[in-house]
Amino acid sequence: MAQQIQYRTLGGPEVLEFVTVPTPTAPPGGVVVETRAIGVNPIDVKLRTGLRPSPPITEPRVPGSDAAGVIVSIAETGAGAEARAGAGAWSVGDEVIVRDAAGAYRTHVPADAAQLVAKPAAVSWNEAAGIGIPVGTAYQALRSLGVDAGQTLLVHGGSGAVGQAAIQFARDWGATVVATASARNLDRLRALGAIAVEYGEGLLERVQDAAPDGIDRVLDAAGTDEALDVSFAVVKHRSHIGTIVVGAKADALGIRAWMGGSPHPLTDQEQAWRREAYGVAADLIAEGRFEIEIAAVYPLAEAAAAQSALADGSLRGKLILDPRA
Repeated sequence: MAQQIQYRTLGGPEVLEFVTVPTPTAPPGGVVVETRAIGVNPIDVKLRTGLRPSPPITEPRVPGSDAAGVIVSIAETGAGAEARAGAGAWSVGDEVIVRDAAGAYRTHVPADAAQLVAKPAAVSWNEAAGIGIPVGTAYQALRSLGVDAGQTLLVHGGSGAVGQAAIQFARDWGATVVATASARNLDRLRALGAIAVEYGEGLLERVQDAAPDGIDRVLDAAGTDEALDVSFAVVKHRSHIGTIVVGAKADALGIRAWMGGSPHPLTDQEQAWRREAYGVAADLIAEGRFEIEIAAVYPLAEAAAAQSALADGSLRGKLILDPRA
């Protein structure tokens, strides 16, 4: 038997149920991964509350997209021989990261072979499960903006999971990074190699002082009027500004947007960059060149508390569920 978190109706964290269910079987060409760590993301809360629209709930819905664990079964041969070929590169016992899981909050996750990324031995389970959505978003956004060596990137909301990933990718590529955050998070930005600038009155002047030669690209992970106004003032072309927060009004503002309420779906290239990010980040973590800050780890059964903590916003870093706790 397996265990999972599910909900049958939209609402607060109290709608989350911890239940025991039959262990799933591997889909054609796929595998079952016994999870070791599961990532908690803001989209999980938005979908549960209805803040982000989703199809009507017709059966129990399992939240979550990011997980890491061990392959415990692979699709059978025989009648499914052609289907099994898709999982031929994998073996029972392999340690993997699961991308875009259809419900990651469970002890056993069925997945297609194409969703799997090998987990380097030097990467912890929590780090592996923490890559997922935030790292993929940061990587794709920077690639879409064309961030490169010699440029100066401004990151609003630099202490969040996406912001921290963006700082590290840009620095690894040879860019200078100016990042904004509250006073209590400035030291974290500096530790990641960014020039740290505090939010608040006078932000434009502080950003200009931090980047006297100008800003080439902006990634907005804050979505505040202050962040947007500063962005408009420091770049020549609004197409060099991208947001992951206020996508719904990006067209009207003349800036670029990925998710965050944007009416435009991701392109095939943008989806490919998000997939690419997993392996790139995992290798960088293994080499000691990239960090996933873990804020807290909760037992799977306490997913409601983890989501509440995420929504509260008082913790900095990634929240993880431990299915073995």
